[in-house]
Amino acid sequence: MMSEHMSANPGPSQPPAPALAGQPLPVVRIPMLDQDRQLFAYELVFQLGATDTAELMHRLLATLTDGTLSGLVRGSRTFLNLTREILLEQTDVLLHQPRFGVIVQPQAADDLELLDRLRQLAQRGCLLLLDAGDSPLHGSARLEALLQMVQFVRLDASRLEPDDLLERSQRLHERGIWVIAGQVDDHATYQRCLALPLHAIQGRYLFLPEKVDVPVLTANRLSILRLMRTLTENNPGPVELGEIIRDDAVLSFKLLSCVNSAYFALPRQFKSVQQAAIYFGVTRMRNWIYTMALGGMDDRPPELLRAALIRAQMCERLAEADGLPRDRRELAFTVGLFSLLDTLMCVPMETILEQLPLAREIVEALVEKRGPYAALLDQVHAWECGMLSGQTPQRIQRLASIYLESTQWADQVYAHADVQPH
Repeated sequence: MMSEHMSANPGPSQPPAPALAGQPLPVVRIPMLDQDRQLFAYELVFQLGATDTAELMHRLLATLTDGTLSGLVRGSRTFLNLTREILLEQTDVLLHQPRFGVIVQPQAADDLELLDRLRQLAQRGCLLLLDAGDSPLHGSARLEALLQMVQFVRLDASRLEPDDLLERSQRLHERGIWVIAGQVDDHATYQRCLALPLHAIQGRYLFLPEKVDVPVLTANRLSILRLMRTLTENNPGPVELGEIIRDDAVLSFKLLSCVNSAYFALPRQFKSVQQAAIYFGVTRMRNWIYTMALGGMDDRPPELLRAALIRAQMCERLAEADGLPRDRRELAFTVGLFSLLDTLMCVPMETILEQLPLAREIVEALVEKRGPYAALLDQVHAWECGMLSGQTPQRIQRLASIYLESTQWADQVYAHADVQPH
């Protein structure tokens, strides 16, 4: 977690990225994971209401050109929804961005001018994803023409019967088209998808804890919980914090590597956890240790921990925007980070929190869904799901800025949490 010296906003020696210097793009990146739960691609979803669509599209193209959008998705394969007008007139920029592709709707098959433009893009190497949903995939010559030019097809797993999903995915797979299952919003559907010839799976399942009859904590997760409990018991000071993780060489390496990285541009390098805890404060440093410890869970999808880090930073920034003092902002960070703890640990939240002597306000937010921190989490959930009706354009732009900065911060921190010392 960051102090005022460790802000997501770059300091004077680090000019802000172009998209953050003015009006940040109101987008959220939605991961698609392969069957090994590694990142396959992102979809960038626009939060409507901040500006009109035409202006949004032109800002999107500008961020494609200057590299800001590539930074947001870490250079990963990414799919965009572009308007018909942009596709017809200004999509040549995509030809210079081979990792960015276009999401195409089935209706494009009946638009001869658009179909011709998509064919040109496909011939020049642009990635095309047909968002087929539950629409029929045969019986139309124009639709067949569209299928011949796309490399990817996304099927709606929430609207197709299991047999239909199997039949369609097999047929597309046999044609050499990469198939993505979308709207996979529960673990039962996810388990069915694992048996299909799919290249990627996308949906809210990623953020939901798996229901198990008898929760069992693995040795690794028990070790992490014990560490978390030790960090929260008896109100340890900087010296005690240093002693708690002194014998964990990997955790200490990750922590000091992160806080000393050029990204944060600190005035001096810290040689011990104790020094860092004196500088940042115990609560903040404890949150950093939580973060690095959770980064050692190599059996969970990396995008899940990234999501937890984004939530943590967003909650802190929202608390800051509400004028909360530093200690309350640090608790907000903890709430955001722990909001996915049950999913990360594969154990009910109540079971986990029984092991951790956390502040009452944190427990209320995570279990009872009430209190000021629950309200912060609700704002983050609304942003993730695009449920921003009633929000003013100014508010959406403010959330966009917080999200983009939090994503940049989370990616930087995750890079250290995931690294192993040589």
